[in-house]
Amino acid sequence: MPKDGSFKDFILDQLNGLSEVTASSMFSSFGLYSNNIFFGIINDGRLYFKTNEGTIQKYKDQGMKPFQPSANQKLKNYFEVPGDIMEDSEELLKWAKESISVWEDQK
Repeated sequence: MPKDGSFKDFILDQLNGLSEVTASSMFSSFGLYSNNIFFGIINDGRLYFKTNEGTIQKYKDQGMKPFQPSANQKLKNYFEVPGDIMEDSEELLKWAKESISVWEDQK
């Protein structure tokens, strides 16, 4: 399936409050980075953020599922972001910053 550049552009616009946010092509998806920290995936009109045991429950509570690029592969630490969160740029920024902090906490 071809990549949807308009959705990627929408997400980047919603995240314009992040420092140095970029989207890089990766396979049939885009990887989201802030200051070279990989924190999200855009795939097939959906957005996924990096999670950990402290953040994953709020995704599950809203019925969100992990990123599954194929039937045989599931990335259990990247969960879909709810649509209402994507529409609210302030709330999306909070979720994105939390996702970025997952990596910072691993250092």
